Formats: sequence, C-alpha cells, structure tokens
Amino acid sequence: MNGQQKINYNRIAEAIEYIKSNFKDQPNLDEVAKQVHLSPFHFQRLFSEWAGTTPKKFLQYTSVEHAKKLLKDHHATLFDTAFETGLSGTGRLHDLFVTIEGMTPAEYKNGAKKLIINYSFAESPFGNLIVASTPKGICYMAFEGNEETAYQNLQAKFPNATFQRKLDLMQQNALFIFQNDWSKLSEIKLHLKGTDFQLKVWETLLKIPMGKLATYGNIAQEIGNVNASRAVGTAIGNNPVAFLIPCHRVIQSSGNLGGYMWGNTRKAAIIGWESAKTGIIEI
Repeated sequence: MNGQQKINYNRIAEAIEYIKSNFKDQPNLDEVAKQVHLSPFHFQRLFSEWAGTTPKKFLQYTSVEHAKKLLKDHHATLFDTAFETGLSGTGRLHDLFVTIEGMTPAEYKNGAKKLIINYSFAESPFGNLIVASTPKGICYMAFEGNEETAYQNLQAKFPNATFQRKLDLMQQNALFIFQNDWSKLSEIKLHLKGTDFQLKVWETLLKIPMGKLATYGNIAQEIGNVNASRAVGTAIGNNPVAFLIPCHRVIQSSGNLGGYMWGNTRKAAIIGWESAKTGIIEI
C-alpha cells in the first residue's frame, strides 16, 4: 500500500466509523464528506471503490441492522424502532426494510413466518444436495451428504419459515441441469435475499459461461469496483445457491482454485466436468 492508498484507506475507515457512530442522526453525503475533508463527489467515488457500496447504502445497512436488533431482541414497536433508528416515521422504516431486506418490518419481526419453503434432496454428479424453493424461485441449494444436517442448515438460513418436504416444478427445472438438459435454463427462477453488492456479484457470476473461468479481480472490475476483490470474495462465499450461481468458476489470479464453500475437491471436479462438456476451459 503506497502513501496515497494509505491516506485513502484511513479516510474511508474514519468515514465508516463516523457513520456507525452517528447513524441515528442520518447524516447526509455532504456531512460525512466534510468529516474527512473531501468534496462530496470525490468522497462518493472513493467510498464506493473502497467499501464496495455507496455512503448512502452503508448508512442504510447500518440503520437496518440496528432496527433489526430492536425488533428481534427487544421486541420494540415499529414506532419506537423508527424513532431509535433516527428515522422520521414508520413509513421510512417500512421503505428501508423493503429496500434492504426484501420484506416489511412487521414480516421481519414475525420471523418470516409467512414464508413457505418446499425442499427436497437429490443426487448430482458431485454428491447429494438439498434444494429449496419459494413460490418465486430457488432460494437455496447446497451440497450435503447428511440429510439431517442439510435440513438444519436450511432452517438456519430461514428461521421461522414454514417448511414442507416437497419436490416442486421450480426444483425440477433446476435439477434438469445435472442431466445435461439445458432447455430448462430459462425456466430456472431464483429467489435471493442479499445486499445490493451481494446481488450485483451473484448476477455477475451468472454471466460467466460454462467452460470459462474468472478471477476475483475480473468480477470486481465487472461490477465497477476494481479495489473490491476482497469484498467480492466475501460475497461469493455467501452464495446461497450452489452450482446454479456458478461461484465455482471464480479462481485466484495466480491460477490457484481459491476457496469453495463445498470443498475444493468438489470445485475441481465441477470445473473438470464443465470443461469436458464444453471442450474448453478459459480464463
């Protein structure tokens, strides 16, 4: 890290600490930029490069995490939660939750009890897996040999949702991919919940063709944050849908495989399988 990079890092670290300490005041861009002695335009660009999101979004994430703690751990009312988070009313709290969490504050407070998830177990060329879906699409897929452990991990992802063991059309269309039936690809729907940054990374992964590989730096460049390779790696590590969102196609710039949530041996096997199917393997 050269001298200028160190200065920029310290400025962004100071800005993050300021936002986290003063989020109840809901500081605007000009106020935060002033704290680190930068113009709002320069600060916005610099923050986005280093943090992988905008100052406004970071403030929203910080606010919603505080609100979630109040709702879940302290059973606060929506009005009190909005007040304690520095929001002008329950309307802004509602908009914040829908934007960041994809659900209303009331739905979060109820622990997503209205969410019904079907799940089933299946075999694949790379081991047994669990696949789960909502009426909107596939919400979870993971390689796991032990069905009880797989189900517990699913429950941990969606606490208090209603589960039923049922193979539905959503899951069938997704599983056809392991049978070399690419005709169903357009019918595979995904129902994902994540931050804007995570969703942007996962969407970029979907664009990597079978038989080709990308590096973490490639993905960072693709989403417009060349300095966000580490944040990209974290987002990839949080991928909730194995194989369909092809995080296995991302490797280190050195050529090493890098990490994989479901094991590097499986990652190497999947890459080899895809190479054999397409006859190519490119970076």
